[in-house]
Amino acid sequence: MKLKNSTTSIKLHDLHFKPFISEEEIKERIEVIGKDISKQFEGKNPLFIAILNGAFVFAADLVRAAKIQSEIIFIRIASYHGTQSSGEVKTVFGLDKDIKDRHVIIIEDIVDSGKTMHYFLNDLKEKAPASITLATLLIKPGALQFPIEPDYIGFEIPTKFVVGYGLDYDGLGRNFKSIYQLEKSKEN
Repeated sequence: MKLKNSTTSIKLHDLHFKPFISEEEIKERIEVIGKDISKQFEGKNPLFIAILNGAFVFAADLVRAAKIQSEIIFIRIASYHGTQSSGEVKTVFGLDKDIKDRHVIIIEDIVDSGKTMHYFLNDLKEKAPASITLATLLIKPGALQFPIEPDYIGFEIPTKFVVGYGLDYDGLGRNFKSIYQLEKSKEN
């Protein structure tokens, strides 16, 4: 898939980011995923579980694109600080809804090493849902360290750090409609 790029770079804190995936490409891909989810879960009233903070923008657009009866809740699991994963997975606030025998669709912004999602999926399986489906906007196959295989993937990307469309760098950048990639620096 060819990515269309604009030419305007952005600066967040001390780092520069260049355009990577356009707003139009994101919208088009989410419409496709939404249609596929609609077909798979028609008549099943799935429960979307959006992972905060990063997936909130993707979740809003995906739930609207999935033209089916459904519910959505939000949970928070953290493992990032700055541009690096801390390696420690923490549930900041968790699941407060019974998911036994429910069709669950997890909405994640990005699967990087896979550690956070591996931890969360194992926790969910113990709650006996009817099914678990993972929809992620982004995945970094080159960074995966855990056997995570999302059912729906927006874009496969290289292991560079990205911001925008819900993803941030120390709190900044979530509000951009496109996705930006860290520019090469002396350290990279």
